[in-house]
Amino acid sequence: MDENIEAKIRYLEMIQSIMTRMSTNSFMMKGWAVTLTTGIFALSAKEANVIYFLIAYFPVVLFWFLDSYYLMLERQFKHYYDIIAEEKENDIKFNISRPEPNRNKKTFYDQCLFSTTEVFFYVPMAALIPGVVILAQYLQ
Repeated sequence: MDENIEAKIRYLEMIQSIMTRMSTNSFMMKGWAVTLTTGIFALSAKEANVIYFLIAYFPVVLFWFLDSYYLMLERQFKHYYDIIAEEKENDIKFNISRPEPNRNKKTFYDQCLFSTTEVFFYVPMAALIPGVVILAQYLQ
C-alpha cells in the first residue's frame, strides 16, 4: 500500500476518534441530565416546595446547551472527515481544524440546539417537571 494512502487512512481514523469522543460526550450529557433532574426530584419530594422543583430546570437547560455543543462539534468533524476523504492523498495538510460551519451540513449551533435528537429528549424532560410538581402537590 502506498505510504500516502496509509497516512490518509490513519488521519481519517484520528478524525473518527474525535467524532467518537464528541458522540460519547453527548451521550454522557443526556445521562447526567436525567440523573441530576431525578436527584433534585428525590431531594425535594420531602417538602414538595415548588422552588425545589423549579431548580430541576437548571440541569435540563444546562445539559441541553452542552449536549448541543458536542453535537455541533461532532457534525463539524464529520463534515471535515468528508472533506478529507474526498481529497487526494498528496493534497492533505494533516492538521486538525474544524471547517467553517455549513448550513447544508447542519453544523451551526442553532441547528444542533433544535435538532430532532435534542428536542425529542430535552423538551419532554422539561415538560415532565410541571407534572411532577402537580403530582407532588396533589400527594401532599
